Amino acid sequence: MKKYFRRSIAITNEHGSWVFLLSPLLIGLFAGTSWSTPAIYLFVAALCAFLIRQPIAMAVKAYSGRRPKHDLPAARFWIIVYGSLGLLVLLGLILRGFGFLLYLALPGIPVFAWHLFLVSQRRERRQMGVEIIASGVLALSAPAGYWIGLGSPDFTGWLLWGLTWLQSAASIVHAFLRLEQRVWDEIPDLQTRFRAGKRALLYTSFNLTFVVLLSLLGILSPWLFLPFLIQWLETLWGISNPAVGFKPTSIGFRQLAVSIAFTIVFILVWN
Repeated sequence: MKKYFRRSIAITNEHGSWVFLLSPLLIGLFAGTSWSTPAIYLFVAALCAFLIRQPIAMAVKAYSGRRPKHDLPAARFWIIVYGSLGLLVLLGLILRGFGFLLYLALPGIPVFAWHLFLVSQRRERRQMGVEIIASGVLALSAPAGYWIGLGSPDFTGWLLWGLTWLQSAASIVHAFLRLEQRVWDEIPDLQTRFRAGKRALLYTSFNLTFVVLLSLLGILSPWLFLPFLIQWLETLWGISNPAVGFKPTSIGFRQLAVSIAFTIVFILVWN
């Protein structure tokens, strides 16, 4: 049995990617104020869909010659485990009248297929565009969680999706900036630092401005700018204090802390 229970195949080693699923999902569930049995089904289904990526990617690597073929039994085992559990809870959602949520999974199919193609070609790393699009797919858990509480789709769910995707996209761009900074030979002058961080600052500035505008129009809570202000300030700090010589893990943990703070503040000020 030891050949099946292998952590590297069962659990993704992309630790920072967890927040791109859990943050929108928790925001949606809290905004919908529903912790019913269907909400638990949704939570488990989202986790299974997220976790099954790793064994499938490992299987693709094994078939493409990137990993040894003896990884395949464990990959198949976890694909069956996550797939079976996911189908079971999806059936529970359908029986409870939430079959319409399955449409939210459709965009993930081509995105995941493209990711697997990149995996087979050894080109999956440092693909910012793909990661941003994938984070948009994961952000669909926000409207799913919200609609669980309402019992049917509505516009606010899509608004939650847009807001959480904007945050995830800005977080990814910021992370790429910090990883770029870590290999600099020295800390450059302030003008050069801001030139390098222009894209990250543009993302967070747009998000903050957009949320403030929607708040002024009465569409959003007047306090919803606060979580986006946290992210904007973090980007400003990151540009001013480059991560020269930092380890990727330290960059990742700081990103995680900021994302957790964003999620908590967003939930608190949503209503």
